[in-house]
Amino acid sequence: MRIGVVTEYYYPSVGGIQEHVFHFSREARRLGHSVKVVTSEMPDLAEGEAEPAADVIRVGASAPLFYNGGFGRVTGGTGVGAALREVLARERFDVVHVHAPLTPVLPLLAIHHATGPVVGTFHTNFQPGLLFRLMRRALQRYLDRLDAAVAVSNACVSAFGDALHADFRIIPNGVDVRRFARGRRIRRYDDGKLNVLFVGRLEPRNGLDRLIEAFHRAWKQIDARLIVLGDGPLMPRYRASVPSEMAEDVVFTGRVLDERPDWYATADVYCAPARIASFGVTLLEAMSAGKPVLAADIDGFREVLQHGREGELLPGDDPAAWARALVRMAREPLRGTTYGERGRLTAQRYDWAVVTREILGLYRSIGVRG
Repeated sequence: MRIGVVTEYYYPSVGGIQEHVFHFSREARRLGHSVKVVTSEMPDLAEGEAEPAADVIRVGASAPLFYNGGFGRVTGGTGVGAALREVLARERFDVVHVHAPLTPVLPLLAIHHATGPVVGTFHTNFQPGLLFRLMRRALQRYLDRLDAAVAVSNACVSAFGDALHADFRIIPNGVDVRRFARGRRIRRYDDGKLNVLFVGRLEPRNGLDRLIEAFHRAWKQIDARLIVLGDGPLMPRYRASVPSEMAEDVVFTGRVLDERPDWYATADVYCAPARIASFGVTLLEAMSAGKPVLAADIDGFREVLQHGREGELLPGDDPAAWARALVRMAREPLRGTTYGERGRLTAQRYDWAVVTREILGLYRSIGVRG
């Protein structure tokens, strides 16, 4: 079948939706389907393509926008609607799959202009604000246009409350299990210190500030290093928040894509202190690498990790509890090994081969052939 995936979020920007679109597209192509990603130009970011240019169609140009505790993107420019309509008419997709379907601009335009089956996947656990409430009726009309509404977790669905209504189907995010299982430890960090890993955009909702405080408390008791993978405009602020006495034991790597499996392999424990999340993709990456996970006890993470099985769920605003957990990981290595072994088993259920077949099955259930 010919599949068109429309998203504001794609490479060279990084994040969970970008990963979802890339890996689904790759797996669907491997199964013999044609997939093209329709997104925008991102002139503020460094160039880089994760897929052949022929498989990515760029319409308009997007810019970053801060909301819901993080940085999103919005496409602007004259003629964007007409250009997207022309793309949909030319490509004649059997199904258009829109990600974050109720966010401007490309998702809403795609729903408006599509003439065939439309599927929308919701990724975000958010807190509805005044603008959302004012636009509720208009958004419901777009939601009603979808032939299938998908959410990556129950946390996404619960965010809507009674404001919007649809028959949501839960299809989770996936993980490339084999890729993250093949990482190799980075030798310069293989020195006996407890390597604590954080992966994510450096933005308030991901909770790096809380982790730095907790790590400082643990660092006073154990020989440990904090490795921070990710970037963002707030990086200088987070660097400045590191106490000078432990500056040599906090490593900011910046943006990392291809080498991520090696960083997970280097970690002794993975920490996810996010304040809000719809799902735990990075948790699954760490589990695939056989690493124990410490995560904030929030809805999105509870759907992936069971406390005391693959790791531990901790109160997000209690740095002392996080510090105690880090000390336990350092002093009880068998505990971490056991968590890691169980995590590998859990991650198998979310392998992209499994998730992609479920999405393709959904297409067929609404009458898409191929």
